[in-house]
Formats: sequence, structure tokens, C-alpha cells
Amino acid sequence: MPNPIIIGAAGEQVALLPKMANRHGLIAGATGTGKTITLQGLAEEFSRMGVPVFLSDVKGDLSGISQSGKAHPKVQERVDRIGLQDFSFQGFPVTFWDVFGEQGHPVRATITDMGPLLLSRLLNLNETQQGVLTLVFRVADDNGWLLLDLKDLRAMLQFVAENAGEFRTLYGNISAASVGAIQRRLLVLEEQGGLKLFGEPALNLQDMLQTDESGLGVINLLASEQLMKAPLLYGTFLLWLLAELFETMPEVGDQEKPRLVLFFDEAHLLFDDAPEILIDKVEQVVRLIRSKGVGVYFVTQNPMDVPDKVLGQLGNRVQHALRAFTPRDQKAVKAAAETFRPNPQLDTRQVITELGVGEALVSTLDAKGQPTVVQRTLIRPPRSKMGPITDAERSQMMTNSLVAGVYDTPIDRESAHEILLSRAEQLAREQHSAEVAKNQEEALAKARRQSGGRQRQTVTESFFKSAARAVGTQIGRQLIRGVLGSLFGGRR
Repeated sequence: MPNPIIIGAAGEQVALLPKMANRHGLIAGATGTGKTITLQGLAEEFSRMGVPVFLSDVKGDLSGISQSGKAHPKVQERVDRIGLQDFSFQGFPVTFWDVFGEQGHPVRATITDMGPLLLSRLLNLNETQQGVLTLVFRVADDNGWLLLDLKDLRAMLQFVAENAGEFRTLYGNISAASVGAIQRRLLVLEEQGGLKLFGEPALNLQDMLQTDESGLGVINLLASEQLMKAPLLYGTFLLWLLAELFETMPEVGDQEKPRLVLFFDEAHLLFDDAPEILIDKVEQVVRLIRSKGVGVYFVTQNPMDVPDKVLGQLGNRVQHALRAFTPRDQKAVKAAAETFRPNPQLDTRQVITELGVGEALVSTLDAKGQPTVVQRTLIRPPRSKMGPITDAERSQMMTNSLVAGVYDTPIDRESAHEILLSRAEQLAREQHSAEVAKNQEEALAKARRQSGGRQRQTVTESFFKSAARAVGTQIGRQLIRGVLGSLFGGRR
């Protein structure tokens, strides 16, 4: 059985039981109160027991987890106060990921994998527009057409709009205005980096469940500094990752330690402006994914950022200091205090505003799954480097990564875009051939009439045949441009 993870000390050591780590958790607190150090320390200890970890690095200062820390008097003082007998500095195996492919290996999803619900949230669609998008997915599924990237989705939207009459009896009305609105939202999504996110090779989640040769769990670090500039893209990607894990990982029940632990920083971005149906889905996934050996830890400034339906599923709590400068702040302090199991020797509400940097109120689940009384805890220091690494160090680690070369080159196989393009070209060729044949017949008939029905080809007849071929070729070219323009938004 793995040893408990020491979070810190409150007179005696405060620990997290690995068996209860899949009951999820919350790390909260105002900016600069030590949340990053807490999650860095927890990620290290999970890695040491062979559990892979996923971290979203929103400030760019978690990459130091890949390098060994250095001795410092203040670190040693804290180690001694907490009573860490096995403390030593070390770096941990890290795989760097980046949606934009700049600070890590590219991480992609397909349009089909994302699905209409998450994509509607990403595009901020209303109910009518979401219905149209769902219809587009249904048409693609019924025809066996893959939706892999944004050009596939654009092609399908245009195809459905142009054939609305045909689909109306099967699927209902299709609003041209809604299709136009979705197309415009796709342009905005492109500017935010959607072209980088959607495509192949798509992320194989098994690549996030790795251990290194010494048995340490690999820490998957998502570079999120640039991604945070498109907060809806960031939040939706994390929700997709959670949903994919839920769909693909097998049931394992309660084990001695989790199979994977996720830390979602800036967790409020997962839920901001999310429709009720999506929050219900997230709550369901969080509630059930623990049986698949996955622990989910939300990191945020304020516990009120997380919906109550989800907050109720988070059994392990680390609450750093909150400030009570405004009525909303005071309400948040009260709400945070009331979520803990009371400690008769501690005024939780008062202490939350008094905590220093590196201190937190901590309550974890005991062996029976019940929350322990809250304790004012001095948080343990990390074993690894605190702060970012250099670009050269990052580049070297990416070169030696377990997934080096797997995701770096995009693939564009046949999907909805190529199929619809081929159909359009085939239609244009058929129309061209029919038009050429018709023109030739008309020209030949006219020439015969003018020659009194003679069968022998004359100079005039030859001229008309040549003209007919030229006219047919020109019409065919115009038809091809017209069909492609109609399909992809550039009608001539």
C-alpha cells in the first residue's frame, strides 16, 4: 500500500490517502497565497508513487518541476518543522504539450471527438444554432463522413444549407441565418487558434498514462499562457479532455492509488457562461470518473467559482488565504468556511483571512471516506525547482520525450471536406460533358441544315465543331468555379 502523501503539518503531519485521491479535490486561494506550490508538491508525490499527472500551466512557472530544486535555508527550516524524513531534491519526468505546438508537442482533437455540445459552448451558440450544428453532425454520421478539422465543418454547413429542402423532411427546418452565424463564429475561433486545435493526429490518451524507466509517473504539462488569451478555448479543451477520459478509460473501482490525477488551474473558465445542461454533464462525469481511477483537482481563486453540483463532489480541500475587501469577498469567505468539517479549536472563518503565504486550511478524506476536521497547515516545499526553465532546457526535453515525432507533423486524410469537394467536381464534370455534347449536336445539325444535308464535313462544319468544343470547355470551367464557390463561400 502506498504511503500517505504529506501535504504539510499542523502540529502533526497532515496527509492525503492515495486510496482517497480519486475522490477529487479543490485548491483555492487568492493570487500569491501559494496555490502553485501546493499543486506542484502534490504532483511530485503522485509521480513518485508511479501515478501519471496532468497539469495546466497558466502562468508558465510550473516547468521547473522537471529540474531538481536547490538547497536553501528557508526550505530546510520548513522541512524540519514539518518533519519530512525522506525529503530530497529531484526533478521529475515531464511531457510538454501545447495546443499551438510552440512550447510543447501539439495536442489536437477532431471535430467529431469534440461533439456538438462542447463545440456549441466553444462557439457560444444559442439554442437554435446548437440545433443546426447537431443536425450537421447527424447528416455527417448518416453518410459516414468524418469531421476532423474546421474545413470539414465549414463544408458540411455549406452542404446542409444548400440542400436544406432535401433535409427538411428528415431533420426539420434549417435556418440559413443560423448557418451564417455559425460560419462567422468559426472565423473567430480560427483567430483564437482553432486551426491548431482541430485535426490529426489526434491525442491518444494512453500517451498521457506513461511512467518512465524508474517507475515515476510522467507529468503532462499543458503550456497555457497563450491559450489563456482565448479563455473559452482553454475551458472547453479541458472539459473535452475530461469527457474523453471518462469515455475511454475502463472501470477499475477503488484502488490503492489513482491511475491518473488531473489539476485544472483557473477552473472558473470551465464553467463561466456554461449552459445548465453542460454543467449537469460535467457534474455527472466528475461523479462517475472516480470509478475509473481518475482524480480531478480544481484550482481556483474562489470556491464560489465552481458550481455547487461539482463542488459537492470534491472531497479533499486545500484552502489558502482569501481576502475580504468587498461584500462578495466576505460571502466567499463565509461559504468556504462552511464547507469544512468544523474544528472546535479553530475559527475557520477568521483564519481564512489571516493565513500567510505557504499556509492553508486543509481537510482530506479518512480511510472511511469521511472528511477530517479542518486544520491550519504549513504546506510542504517542493522537491523540484520553483519557477520556469529555459527555452533550451525545454527544447532538449521535447527532443528526448516519449512522444517525440508522434504528433509534430499534421495529417490531412480524406474526410467530409475532400468528399464534398470530389462530389462537386464530379457534378461539374458531368454537367460539362452534357453541355459539350449538346453544343456539338446543335452545331452539327445547324451545319447540316446550311449545307443542304450533305454528309461530308466541310470547312464550315469543321469550324462549328471547333467552336462548339471551345464553348463547351469555357462553360465547363465556369461551372466548376461556380460549384466550388457555392460550396466554400466564394461564388463568382
